[in-house]
Amino acid sequence: MKEINLNPRSYQRAIFQTCVKKNCLVVLPTGTGKTLIAAMVAVERFKKFPIEKVLILAPTRPLIEQHFESFKKLLPDNWADMQLFTGKTPSSRRKKIWQSAEFVFSTPQCIANDLRKGFYNLEDVCLLVIDECHRCTKNYAYSYISGEYRKSARHQRIVGLTASPGSDKEKIQEVCNNLGIEAVEVRTRRSPDVLPYLKELEFEKIEVSFPLEFIEIRALLEEIVKEKIQELRNGNFLKGPANKVLLLKLQSRLFEELRRTRDGRRMRAVSACAVALKILHAIELLETQTLSSFVAYLREIFQQASEKKSRGVQKLARDKRFSKAYTLALSCGIEHPKLGKICELVRKRFDEKKDSRVIVFAQFRETVRKIARLLNKIEGVSAEIFVGQAIKQHGDEVTGLKQKEQKELIEKFREGTVNVLVATSIAEEGLDIPEVSEVIFYEPVPSAIRKIQRAGRTARLFPGSLKILVTKNTRDQAYHYSAYRKEKRMLRNIHRLEEGFKEKDKQERLFE
Repeated sequence: MKEINLNPRSYQRAIFQTCVKKNCLVVLPTGTGKTLIAAMVAVERFKKFPIEKVLILAPTRPLIEQHFESFKKLLPDNWADMQLFTGKTPSSRRKKIWQSAEFVFSTPQCIANDLRKGFYNLEDVCLLVIDECHRCTKNYAYSYISGEYRKSARHQRIVGLTASPGSDKEKIQEVCNNLGIEAVEVRTRRSPDVLPYLKELEFEKIEVSFPLEFIEIRALLEEIVKEKIQELRNGNFLKGPANKVLLLKLQSRLFEELRRTRDGRRMRAVSACAVALKILHAIELLETQTLSSFVAYLREIFQQASEKKSRGVQKLARDKRFSKAYTLALSCGIEHPKLGKICELVRKRFDEKKDSRVIVFAQFRETVRKIARLLNKIEGVSAEIFVGQAIKQHGDEVTGLKQKEQKELIEKFREGTVNVLVATSIAEEGLDIPEVSEVIFYEPVPSAIRKIQRAGRTARLFPGSLKILVTKNTRDQAYHYSAYRKEKRMLRNIHRLEEGFKEKDKQERLFE
């Protein structure tokens, strides 16, 4: 394709051929060129329908800006009138720009709002590209836009892009239904036509022992959780096994019932639910994060009790088991062993290769801050935290990075003035983070989508390694195997869907 300033790989050409003929779900590992496929399809559709538009959507402003810049690099100057819509673009200006624009790049919220206000319609859009299309479920703006597009566009074509559509068959089917998908193109790192283009990924699961001191603290807290769950069972609010997800659903249901009719039984059940959830969160911090984050959380509960935030939390603060757990944590004199292990791994990486780039993923900001402080004590390491925009207080410190600050930090990481990013989930999806030598999970995540997106940051153009820290006899182990099973199930379900579409296509050709 002479308009594109890049030679596509064999699998990109094959996927492109499917996308120009049918509404297609494209599942490709991070960093394997989904944007180039989208650009190729955009050029083909625009040449076929030159007075119509191409609409490219991505869920965040940094990601859609990244697509905008990528298309400008891939296509000749002034080949098409490309315009970028974000929340910063006033709606009145978007309405005017839409009339003459040929390629529109936008976050879905902007387009959905404009469509609802009747500023324009999608009648003359010949291609809709939806990045991170696994979000196209329920009430997310993607679902509304896709529905409007399929109702009004004269010459329809949809391309959905994702590294992981999710593990549940029902969710994958929902995404396909919402996008009107007619074909699926899926590749993994091990696909024969992708394998030659990717470098070796070294994987290692590293187990650490859960300290005896922590086991004693956990036992005290587990007694409180069991007591609260028994209260809920005695009141016939809960049956069968209890876990965080079920308790959250129960809490939501009880709140809904209390809006309709208030009674003491339900109020006490809500309180028991809230206390159980607080203690489960505390246990998760103790098992998977850091002792300092656990202590900070318990201190926060004592603060809530002193401010009389709720009777439940006041009663919890007076519980001798809770107080003893707090005292033991303050006096045990050790930290979570994963902190020492992560320092060991990063030190070894930079001893072997001075110009390494490393991303450490952790679930909570408190953990991210702790890890960064420790890593900066290692010679040759310059670590920075990489978190979302929300401003959060941590004692005397505040965290939160504006999008401009995120971009500046990514540029420092690219240049090497920062060589370790310690990141929360903000670095998992979409941002144009340079390829890294090593990705370390401080804890496993029980999500196939998040695991795949985290791992996709390494071993693209250069060999890389993925290391996952797992604390034995804790929920770390359950989360690790949960993500593994979900990823296997996702691939199985998506391949079945792919084969189903191919079989349907074959049957249709037989009756032509």
